[in-house]
Amino acid sequence: MTAPAASAVTSRAAPAAGDGTVPILMYHAVAHEPSPAARALSVTPRAFAAQMALLARRGRTPLTTAALGEAWRRGVALPPRPVLITFDDGYEGVHRHALPVLAAHGFAATVFVSTGWLRGRPGPGGAPDTTLDWDQVRELASAGVEIGGHSHSHPQLDQLSKGRLVTEVERCREITAQETGTAPVSFAYPFGYSDRRVRHVVREAGFTQSLAVRNASAHRGQGPYALARLTVRRATGIEEFGRLIEGKGVGRTFAADRALTKGYALVRRARAATRAVRG
Repeated sequence: MTAPAASAVTSRAAPAAGDGTVPILMYHAVAHEPSPAARALSVTPRAFAAQMALLARRGRTPLTTAALGEAWRRGVALPPRPVLITFDDGYEGVHRHALPVLAAHGFAATVFVSTGWLRGRPGPGGAPDTTLDWDQVRELASAGVEIGGHSHSHPQLDQLSKGRLVTEVERCREITAQETGTAPVSFAYPFGYSDRRVRHVVREAGFTQSLAVRNASAHRGQGPYALARLTVRRATGIEEFGRLIEGKGVGRTFAADRALTKGYALVRRARAATRAVRG
């Protein structure tokens, strides 16, 4: 897949699309039989192909994360009905199953890699399922897929000391640049967790935009370092997928997720405050 024209932005100052929101889809593994740990956040190759076909039928224009960030920084128009297709962690099925489908449609996409999880560079922790190797990452990049950063060992970044946080973010960017020949400019927070300190470190490392989760559509007012995404799961049927990309029923679909997120956020803030008191 060559870099598709769909990733380009125009120089005309105009509204991006409709209400100005952009659905950013968050995928993980694409596999027939994922490991139990990766199953809930995986999709089957057949489901992925059907979802991409639906995007094509509805006239959606996929962008890379870098293209969206650049357009919103410059205040220029996006293509008609934009959408982002993103993959977290760096699972092997993205190369085996997703790339041929993306290529068939000429779709742009972004893959966020956890460098310590990729085969050939053992990290301190292990990935839940089979990951890409660097040859496959380079093939994705050569096909026009944007390669972004997702930390080195996939920790909860907002729970780390300053030194470990900087190492996780900078090491990820440095290794990716060494292996692909291009320093990544887009980042996705592992687990979607970030705070002001994490976002500052990501920005200082050289990333120009980053993605959270939040299970909502993205808009420019969220700022370049806290853009929302929509989780696509194995349980996401094609009708529900169609509603999500149109921004319909998002609140109902993710009501349980949001309740859990709010409760866990309180716990995480308490832990951070305790660490700060202990020095």
